[in-house]
Amino acid sequence: MKDKISGQIDLATLLDKNLASLLIKSLALRGDETARDADAACTVIGSPSFKEESTANAVRQSGFAAMLLKSWHEFGVDVCAHLRGAYAIAIVDARRECVFLAVDRFAIQTLCYRVDDNTLAFSNRADCVQGGSDELDPQAIFDYLYFHMIPAPRTIFKGVRRLPAANALLVDRQGVHEIRHWPLRFDEHHRQPFEASRDAFRKLIRDGVSDEIVGHQRVGAFLSGGTDSSTIAGMLCEVTGQAAPAYSIGFAAEGYDEMEYARLAATHFGCQHQEYYVTPADLLASIPAVAQHHDQPFGNSSALPAYYCAKMAAADGCSKMLAGDGGDELFGGNSRYATQRLFEFYQSVPASLRQRIEPLCSDTSVLRRIPGLKQVTGYVRHSRVAMPDRLQSFNLLMQLDPAKVLTADFLAQVDLGEPSKHMQATWSECRAPSLINRMLAYDWRYTLADSDLPKVRGATEMAGLGVGYPLLSDRLTDFSMALPNNWKLRRFKLRWFFKEALRGYLPDKIITKSKKGFGLPFGVWATRDPALRQLAEESLHALATRGIVRPDFVQTLIKEHLPEHPGYYGEMVWILMMLEQWLRGQASRRASD
Repeated sequence: MKDKISGQIDLATLLDKNLASLLIKSLALRGDETARDADAACTVIGSPSFKEESTANAVRQSGFAAMLLKSWHEFGVDVCAHLRGAYAIAIVDARRECVFLAVDRFAIQTLCYRVDDNTLAFSNRADCVQGGSDELDPQAIFDYLYFHMIPAPRTIFKGVRRLPAANALLVDRQGVHEIRHWPLRFDEHHRQPFEASRDAFRKLIRDGVSDEIVGHQRVGAFLSGGTDSSTIAGMLCEVTGQAAPAYSIGFAAEGYDEMEYARLAATHFGCQHQEYYVTPADLLASIPAVAQHHDQPFGNSSALPAYYCAKMAAADGCSKMLAGDGGDELFGGNSRYATQRLFEFYQSVPASLRQRIEPLCSDTSVLRRIPGLKQVTGYVRHSRVAMPDRLQSFNLLMQLDPAKVLTADFLAQVDLGEPSKHMQATWSECRAPSLINRMLAYDWRYTLADSDLPKVRGATEMAGLGVGYPLLSDRLTDFSMALPNNWKLRRFKLRWFFKEALRGYLPDKIITKSKKGFGLPFGVWATRDPALRQLAEESLHALATRGIVRPDFVQTLIKEHLPEHPGYYGEMVWILMMLEQWLRGQASRRASD
């Protein structure tokens, strides 16, 4: 796979005042746009712009990279405060004797890097960082099995790191410093009339769509039939003044198909609507390619239907797709937000009373065997777990027991508590008083930057398309952070403001529907389709020979667990299969290098 941005800097030369300027002249940087002057060089990918409108003419005349260098000389490491949009940037400065790397608020564009005493190398792909070792990090593999992706800053490769969303890296004489360039500050006291907020909200979405289609003749929209994708499809029709192309994926499996809602939205807005029903044969044909496209193991099963959706758009002549990602995470739309509010009520119970209640809810308590009271004791057991660990109370790997899933030799190389430490550090980054805002900020990292955005990015890259996320524009994000808390989660009603602000714009049936998206019925199909089941079995048995997963667990998972509960255990089969398929891709790549 080719990288979009890359570079390798000899730090010893950069930190030598007599040689640094020569380094700038000879430095090879790769990106969408590069620039250099006497003291510095930079490269950038994505679609960034400057917040200051006064720079627009200068950018048109000189190019964004040249203006970025100028701003760097003026603002230094605070330069990101003057940028907006999706970007990954790298700046090498001989005068300041430093290298500066940064990614946007949500890591829509990514940067991975390797740094030692002599060299700093970077790329948007972990598997393309120059000079990096092919040695895999066992902890990263464990993190993958826990989260179904590998959260930044760790990557699958030892010695290669990935910049977390809204972060920068500064390498200078003082060492290596990670900097969060966008603080998580929610305004929990801001109040304004609903009507004014509604009008501003709709305009911001429309502006976000307008910004994303600049320079493209035919732009399409992912359309699942949910509120987010339907809103984007509708705004695309409105902004272009014509029937915009919209693409939907369906599944011939009970409980998974939402095509009726996609059709409803398409008819309501007058979209050029195209549909495709993904089949088990599609999975069989595309699983290896989808797994191996990513720069490290990636277990979000929606990646495959998203790819087929993007493929359909590419065949229809689109050069870019608009995705609705971000609506849930900015405005409070995930069901766990209401669930955790319910659990959080327990924390208001006096500590003295909780000390009396909790022993009655232990595993050995007789109350656990009485119908009705079992649910009450379950509520207490989950509620007493502090956030954010409570969000992973039903983690699939931990429910199955790592000791029963993974080999003893593999477990000896990992820290089982590392995911919890990572979550605690992420949770602590946001100091908002309200539970809902802290959960939103938490999800910006795990759900958006590390899972959903890589899914859509990978799918569109494979289809040869660009992608934009109008609901993640900086202006709309800032707007969401100033909304009252109870406009996001009103009692137990999810994203109250978002839905009320779009009432009359979206069909009521879409506003009131439950969310599903492009969920994949893999487990169900794997029990019914012999060829798909064979691929899964063969992949898992091969993985068991690598010393990561216990062979007896693989046997039990395939022969007993999967047939009994395909929807639940199908997820574990999927992430193990995708890990094996990714590992095979890496082996083939090394063999061909």
